[in-house]
Amino acid sequence: LDWWIGRTGSSLEAGPRTRIIAELALEIKSSPQETKAIFNGATHCPAPLSDPEAELAEALYGRPLTHPDMPSPVALEYPDWMDRSLKTLWPERLAVEMSALNQPAPVDLRVNTLQSTPDAVRQSLKDDYIEVEPTPLSSIGLRLTGKARLAGSTAFKKGWVEVQDEGSQLIAQLTGARPGMKVVDFCAGGGGKTLALAAAMGTDGAIDGRLWACDISDYRLERITPRLNRAGADNVRIKVIAALDDPWVNKNAGRMDRVLADVPCTGTGAWRRDPDARWRASLDSLDDMIVAQQRILNMAQTLVKPGGRLIYATCSLLQEENERQFAWFLENHTDFMPLAIDQVWAETVGGPPPPTGPCLRLSPASTGTDGFFCAVMEKG
Repeated sequence: LDWWIGRTGSSLEAGPRTRIIAELALEIKSSPQETKAIFNGATHCPAPLSDPEAELAEALYGRPLTHPDMPSPVALEYPDWMDRSLKTLWPERLAVEMSALNQPAPVDLRVNTLQSTPDAVRQSLKDDYIEVEPTPLSSIGLRLTGKARLAGSTAFKKGWVEVQDEGSQLIAQLTGARPGMKVVDFCAGGGGKTLALAAAMGTDGAIDGRLWACDISDYRLERITPRLNRAGADNVRIKVIAALDDPWVNKNAGRMDRVLADVPCTGTGAWRRDPDARWRASLDSLDDMIVAQQRILNMAQTLVKPGGRLIYATCSLLQEENERQFAWFLENHTDFMPLAIDQVWAETVGGPPPPTGPCLRLSPASTGTDGFFCAVMEKG
């Protein structure tokens, strides 16, 4: 809309009123007369059009919403400052990948294997007139095939399912948590992956608090408790940690079999679920994220015991937050070695992995999931 407003040569700047005028003309296909009738100054209606606004409505009427002259960030709706990074990542697939991020996301469910099985949950949902299908990659995932009131279903009330994107489920599975291990979800947030890890470890697998959900925000961690109770996951300990030099982290250095660092990021891979996020991010915020991610990795790696694994994950598409951070970590922590993701996939998820390199990349266009990155490193 802003591109079209500027292209008309109008003296008006892009703003709420001019964007509405542009949307009416370009997308709704309202004629100048119809737009003028809407802007009539009556109760609950916008003030009448000024002469320049009326000229704008006239100039835009009949034009297509998209135009071949639009640069990629305009046509595909992403910030200008991401252009170089995204074109480097997808030199041939940029339009396909970014267009998929502009489509609505499906609703995926993770079956809570502490309480039920995929077949039993599917039948229970069917009894409640909710249709689902198996997710393509996660063996414990189900995808809604239509709109549904999930919260009223028996399966949801009993804690048999959690809403979780298939990509997020896969990150938890790639962590490789098993009964008897000591596992840390280092940036637990609201606890989605914590719940998945708890289910993988079983009711007998994390006795005495072998699974910890950590975060620097007690507010975020408080949201985990009711979810844990509903899921029957009583094997999780919640720990608020300091952003720097935390005593608990220091005390438990070198003790953990698995540490999942699903770090804060720009969230570019989840734009389908939060479209406005693309305009809230900035180059400065990316720089801040990179610094925070490196700080978190430096803390998290101290917890890993020899032979244990550090799993680095983001819901970002940007190489600055993914491959470059992975390379930075290996360069600065030579006691860790990268594991081929297809090997880890075979051990944890099973079946053939999606086409990928040494690390896992998921995206709406390539895998039908949110965008995720995952790298697995083992401590020597």
